[in-house]
Amino acid sequence: MPYYERLSAQDASFLGLEDADLHMHVGGIFLYDMGPFRTANGGFDIDRARASIEGRLHRVPRYRQRIAWVPGEGHPVWIDDDHFNLGYHVRHTALPQPGDEDTLKRLVGRIMSQQLDRGKPLWEMWFVEGLQEDRFALISKTHHCMIDGIAGAELISVLMDSSPDAPIEKPRPWTPNPAPSWGRLTVDALWHRMTQPFEAFAAARGALRAPDETVVALRAAAEGVVEAFAPAFRSASPTPLNTGVGPHRRFELIQHRVADFKRVKDALGGTLNDVVLATVAGALRSFFFHRGLKVQDLEIRALVPVSVRGKGQAGDLGNQITQMIAELPVGLADPIERLKAVREVMAGLKESKQALGGRVLTAVSEWTVPNVLVRAVRMSAGSRPYNLIVTNVPGPQIPLYFAGSRMLETYPLAPLMPGQALNIALFSYDGGIYWGLNGDWDALPDLPELASALTESFDELSAAAGIA
Repeated sequence: MPYYERLSAQDASFLGLEDADLHMHVGGIFLYDMGPFRTANGGFDIDRARASIEGRLHRVPRYRQRIAWVPGEGHPVWIDDDHFNLGYHVRHTALPQPGDEDTLKRLVGRIMSQQLDRGKPLWEMWFVEGLQEDRFALISKTHHCMIDGIAGAELISVLMDSSPDAPIEKPRPWTPNPAPSWGRLTVDALWHRMTQPFEAFAAARGALRAPDETVVALRAAAEGVVEAFAPAFRSASPTPLNTGVGPHRRFELIQHRVADFKRVKDALGGTLNDVVLATVAGALRSFFFHRGLKVQDLEIRALVPVSVRGKGQAGDLGNQITQMIAELPVGLADPIERLKAVREVMAGLKESKQALGGRVLTAVSEWTVPNVLVRAVRMSAGSRPYNLIVTNVPGPQIPLYFAGSRMLETYPLAPLMPGQALNIALFSYDGGIYWGLNGDWDALPDLPELASALTESFDELSAAAGIA
């Protein structure tokens, strides 16, 4: 039978936002010990890697699907790729000597500066040999329309094992479903639009059965929308981070220990994410100061994505996120005062309805013309409601293995948005916190200095907490 699946408005918006300069793929840089992947001549066994991935593809059917478009409406849908070729997506390359971290970061920047091919399933995995200390790297690219951070974390657990002795699974037979006809896509799209008023009417009838609850919910939703729009009416300060974005990227990576962040929060109060944001605030203070900005006059805001997945949706692909906008106190010199200010801001946001407002706007976009979210994002970029994105995704706290090789470190990468030359992403794994800094090549030639400032900022917080 012909098969297709319509993308949600939020998933589709990441396709609509993409252009020659803004690449809407998320990524990860995973470091492994060579282990059983070492060949007799000291190289990397790419056949073993492909066999392991092929044996797991039945768990992620989206990896064999590509984008098609509804005629006239222009909305994207998923269809099976009848020319799927695993070898195209799982690639093999090597670092030139000395194979150090700087060489790897340059390769990451080059790979992440290239768009994914819209005519094929929207993912790539690059296996990289030649890394120092008898390791190899996996550089992963997946379009944001397929996954958000939580789904990406779940995907890692699907493709990897908790034991080094897990066997490589045999691939299951797969036959692509036929693509729907032009006529069916057109008729289904018309039906989708025609039935939306009836769905709204049914929702209204259900609301009338509990009018008191409905009034409370509507009032909360309206307040949430107002709070979600509020930052757009008062621009954040102009900074070197807020400029036009080009096609080229540079990447920096940092690592800390979860236990160290917990010691700071236990000593000074707040949550682990509060400590992260306070660390970012301290680093930006130093970075802006060295760029010649008057830090005491700056109003800096970070967009903080929030997952809205239900308990039974942890393994679902696609995007189920909203966001909150938090002020970062870069004007405060005292690290303890910075953390205290972040705690107060985040506590206030949790009491606010910003996240609810984001969910309402996303839901409304499903009922309106295609790409309304894209237009909203591009329009809001001009008003500069925030300066950067800081996303923190929890990952598995046990060692994971890929076909027998232990994953040692994992650094996330999130895309740049219009007018945003920096995205800071964090991922926790096996007791470590791994930072991935994705920056525009031209706007942030001093991205390594910002990475150093993040380390120094956390050291300052630790010292203030009395922790060696």
